[in-house]
Amino acid sequence: MKPIYFDNSATTPLDRRVLAGMTPYLTKEFGNSGSIHSVGQRALAAVDGARDKTADFLNCDPQEIIFTAGATESNNLAIQGVVNYFQKRGTKIHLITSKIEHPSVLEVMKEMEKRGVAVSYANVDNSGVVKTTEIARLIRPETVLISVMYANNEVGSIQPIEEIASLIKTEKARRKTKDLALYFHVDAVQAVNYLNCDVQKLGTDFLTMSGHKIYGPKGIGALFVRRGVKIEPLYFGGHQEYALRPGTLNVAGIVGLGKAVELVEKERSVAVLKLKKIKRAIMGALSKIPEARFNGDAERQLPNIINVSFRRAEGESILMMLDMAGIAVSTGSACSSGSLEPSHVLSAMRIKPEWSHGSVRISLGRCNSEAEVDYFIKKLKAVILKLRSMAP
Repeated sequence: MKPIYFDNSATTPLDRRVLAGMTPYLTKEFGNSGSIHSVGQRALAAVDGARDKTADFLNCDPQEIIFTAGATESNNLAIQGVVNYFQKRGTKIHLITSKIEHPSVLEVMKEMEKRGVAVSYANVDNSGVVKTTEIARLIRPETVLISVMYANNEVGSIQPIEEIASLIKTEKARRKTKDLALYFHVDAVQAVNYLNCDVQKLGTDFLTMSGHKIYGPKGIGALFVRRGVKIEPLYFGGHQEYALRPGTLNVAGIVGLGKAVELVEKERSVAVLKLKKIKRAIMGALSKIPEARFNGDAERQLPNIINVSFRRAEGESILMMLDMAGIAVSTGSACSSGSLEPSHVLSAMRIKPEWSHGSVRISLGRCNSEAEVDYFIKKLKAVILKLRSMAP
């Protein structure tokens, strides 16, 4: 059996069609898009084409797309950019996020607290979903930014983004201080492959996406910034990206991102149907393993993520033994692997440590097939049986 890759939420393989689109800009068309000669202008035309594709995908103006080095930078730019704008003006501000955000949001929020910014962390229910009433409870007169992810990277729980946006719209309408903004940031990294990311429909002011999560290259991402929002750049040194993100553009990466979103748009519906079928087969087989439990509500999850816990079997050990069998999975978020602490997402969902320590995330992608399911289940059952026989 060839190796099985079930860790697509950590990263996806580069689609050969994306690579084909990028290749000319890694070789012959190597120009700097900021140069005014013809070599540079051809590179600029490629960037503009990718910006148009990304804007079409998000249903926004191309000038509202800021290319970055990836999701972490995009999240930092959105959150720190807003904070910097208001702090420069001496405004007392407050931020809201959820307890299940990716570290590239939570760690920024912790840093903002060190700078004297008040931050509130919204609870989630047992399925890993943020309640709109919880956000409403936390809003203060000085709240300037709410950051909630579209879909969670560990358990795949889909958040009520449109409902939260509607709540924010109502809150803004009744504010007495009209010059104090209330912005909405959405980390959509895990959602782009599977959910509608029309920013007009969602009602967001910022939206983060990443190339390597959608079969594009690593080192490229984008941030939607709605026209008129108040934001400061994080660093300085050039006019690129409307002076919000200075630096020579990664032309090949940008072209790759543009091609990747184009393919997502064309192939999403077929991909979702395929992944739902594989997910059902895996969950059906896993449900027969004693002392196993699924984390999250399958009806409110992304079609590609399964988070399952096994009592009396440690998650890292499961991962390593499956890896020796040629199967790649993860224990929650790849960004926090190496930590022996319980998953902050599962803890927020009030899952006890004896279960969370035995959690495994299986994340499917367009390269997976039903033919892989039987071998995976056979090897996983053997791993669980062996670990439990070794347990005290």
